[in-house]
Amino acid sequence: MTLSNVRDLYQQVILEHYKKPRHKGKTDPVHRHQRGHNPSCGDTIELTVQLNDAGDRIEDVKFEGEGCAIAMASADLMAGALRGKEVGEALLMVQRFQSMMKGQDEFPKELRKLNVMAGVAQFPVRIKCANLTWHTLKAALESPNSSNATGFISNEKEA
Repeated sequence: MTLSNVRDLYQQVILEHYKKPRHKGKTDPVHRHQRGHNPSCGDTIELTVQLNDAGDRIEDVKFEGEGCAIAMASADLMAGALRGKEVGEALLMVQRFQSMMKGQDEFPKELRKLNVMAGVAQFPVRIKCANLTWHTLKAALESPNSSNATGFISNEKEA
């Protein structure tokens, strides 16, 4: 497959998740809640997380928000990949995604769908769009009382 064909495939996957998101809405119940905002371009995300009874495993992630195709596709792909993951594993996935946005890493075969976002690294101005939902997830998982979060986290200081 040529590089052009790979790019076209990645663009198709991103547009598909943007136009027909599979994980839009709010979890029921909501155990973690966080809002994120990218002031550079206006993307906003509201993320809800449902945990298992022990609070150490993600049962569901859903999102609402407005933004570009990259931000919304990233949210939808992330939400799908996190089901059944332990909280610690999800936080490691945040780090891996951020490394991927710097061109330094990619996801293993079982999570390869997330690798479609790797092409965004070629467009530095769009990296914040892809990272927004991951920053928001990290804040939600690291704040046990985030089910009452009213403020927005921002990824403006992201390098």
